[in-house]
Formats: sequence, structure tokens, C-alpha cells
Amino acid sequence: MERKVGTVSRGIRCPIIREGDNLVDITVASVLEAAQSEGYELRDRDVVALTESIVARSQGNYASVQNIADDVKAKLGGGTIGVIFPILSRNRFAICLKGIAMGAKKVVLMLSYPSDEVGNALLTYDQLDDANINPYTDVLSLEKYRELFGENKHEFTGVDYVQYYSDIITQAGAEVEIVFANQAKTILDYTDCIINCDIHTRARTKRILMANGAKVVCGMDDILNASVNGSGYNSKYGLLGSNKSTEDMIKLFPRECQDLVDDIQAQLLEKTGKHVEVMVYGDGAFKDPQGKIWELADPVVSPAFTSGLVGTPNELKLKYLADNDFKNLSGAELKEAITKSIKEKDSNLVGNMASQGTTPRQLTDLIGSLCDLTSGSGDKGTPIIHIQGYFDNFTD
Repeated sequence: MERKVGTVSRGIRCPIIREGDNLVDITVASVLEAAQSEGYELRDRDVVALTESIVARSQGNYASVQNIADDVKAKLGGGTIGVIFPILSRNRFAICLKGIAMGAKKVVLMLSYPSDEVGNALLTYDQLDDANINPYTDVLSLEKYRELFGENKHEFTGVDYVQYYSDIITQAGAEVEIVFANQAKTILDYTDCIINCDIHTRARTKRILMANGAKVVCGMDDILNASVNGSGYNSKYGLLGSNKSTEDMIKLFPRECQDLVDDIQAQLLEKTGKHVEVMVYGDGAFKDPQGKIWELADPVVSPAFTSGLVGTPNELKLKYLADNDFKNLSGAELKEAITKSIKEKDSNLVGNMASQGTTPRQLTDLIGSLCDLTSGSGDKGTPIIHIQGYFDNFTD
């Protein structure tokens, strides 16, 4: 019988993960138990994905705000530090800011506006237009910001991040000065020791600052990129991808997890005879049309994945074929013609008009987004995702 279902994404429940847990055995057992419980079987080219949170927890990859403070002080001298382009997040950045402020005498906090890098808005463009402010050139002091725009609370969290971040810095024992600007080199008017907190533009920001006379520039990826007094760390990403754990602890992005995905793949092959792809995923890479928030606050969607997930989709657009190549066909003839086109398609469709409108993104970014939406970020209790049929097409 012809298969009538395409891609299926299932959230898989598993035990609460603690440091030292064997995540290979837990993942394999959880996936197989779920399949048995729900009456389905694994297939070749299924995808099993684990959220980065449980990977980092099993690794015990945690650090304290004091660890952050010690590293910041050692690398930037403990005086006046410019902290530029942070995202507006209680979970992602506030805890890091606390540690940074503990390692400084004064923090000059430079916020991008009207929104941060991932779309969290301080202001709207309409507000800027009404005030005749050019965000590409104008530098605003806190006083000018308040005079023009008053208090602006985040649409979803209800937080005035300007006041919130200011309070974190002062409560950590440092002086604070707040500036609103979008040119990285503006911070050099205030200090030459800088932490640039942008995520996806960090290399460019570092380059600009160093070219314009900065004394010390550290990205978030340079803080806790090695253990401090026995802390967790991430040699590649440092504080990037970290989350608040407690009021004084952060969970870092997982490190060295390629062996994990390879071992899960091998064990599933041994137990089922099926070749399953495996990945670790963090934030999905999608944008919220209401809040304008681009979800990707992690440095990458997937820090580790098996080799079958390398690359981008190679798909034909069915509606293009139906409306153009085979516009005079219908019914069984149309189905047969499209099936033949799919079976005979080139291995690389770049530039082929029949592939226009298909999603030109990395497989791990697409699948990671599906996983993130399936697992959610709250109390669903499904940190493992099992996807079937993702690599199927109309002919399967």
C-alpha cells in the first residue's frame, strides 16, 4: 500500500538528566521504548536529535558568576570595561552581565537600537522616525534616550531592559554608564578594554575595534574558553550559548559532543540494523513575525551531527512542475510525470528553476528548527526528538 504520511516529528520522553549520566544508553533506550510503546519501527535515515541542554548537563558543564568575574578581571584588567551589543535576555545574558560587572570597577554598557542582534526591541522604527533619530549615526546617552522615548518595556516579558541591566551592574558593585549606538568603534570614546557580546557578527566587531585602537577586545567566546578554578568551559564558544542555571550559576554550551552522536548512531545500528542520523541541537533558526525576534541566540544550531546531515536539501518544487512543465496534465498522468522528474533529478539542483522556492539552508539548521519547535522550551519533558520521513519525497 502506498504510504500516506510524510515527515513525522516526535518528542521523546526520557529521565531527567544529571551530571555523569550515560546519555548514549539513555537516548537509545528512550527512542526504542517510545517506538515499542507507540507501535512503530525505526527506519534508515531517521533522525534522532538531543537538545544541547541535556548534553551540557550530562557533561556537568557549569560555571559560577564568580568564575566569569575572575576570567574577566584577568583578561581585561578589572577597570572600566565596555560591554557592547548584548542581547536583551534574562535567561541568556543577564547572568553573564552579573559576572562581568563583578570583574570590573565600571561598565560602559552600549546597547544597539532599536533592537538587539536577535530582534528583541527596545524601540520601534516609528519611534525613531517621530524623534528624527538616525540609528546608523546617532549616539544617545541614557538621559537623551529617556527624554525622547521614556520607559519601554519588552512586548513579551514586560521588562525595561535598560533599567534591568543597569540594576544588575550596580548590584554587582560596579559603576554603570549606558550608551545607545550601533557603530562598534563608538565605545572607544569611553574605554579601550571591551567585551563585544554580539553572536553572529562577533568576528567583524572584533576586527573593527582592534583596527581602531582598542587595547583589549574579548568576545563572549573568549570568556570561559578554558576552565577557571575547575569550572566548566567551552574552548570554541566560551560564554556563547550559555543559559542561566541558578541565580549564581550558568550552564555552558556543550563541548566535544561529536563522539556522543557517533556512538548513538552506532548503538542504534547495532540494535536495529537501521542507519539513523544523530545530532545535537540548540535554538532553531527562525523568526517570529509578531515580536520580530530571530530565535538563534546560540552560536550555531547544531554543535555536533553525523555525516549524513551535511549539506542542503536537493529538492524540486512540486507546484512549479505542476504549473509549468506539466500544466496540461492532470490526475494519473501528472503524478507519473512528476514522479519521473523527481527520480531523474540532478544530484545538484543549484540554478535549476524547478528548485526555486525550496529552502536554501543547511540541513542541520532546518532539522534543528523542527526539533526546537517540537521539544519547546518549557515543561514538555521531551528533550529527545525522533524524526521520520524527512528525507522522503513524493516518490517514496
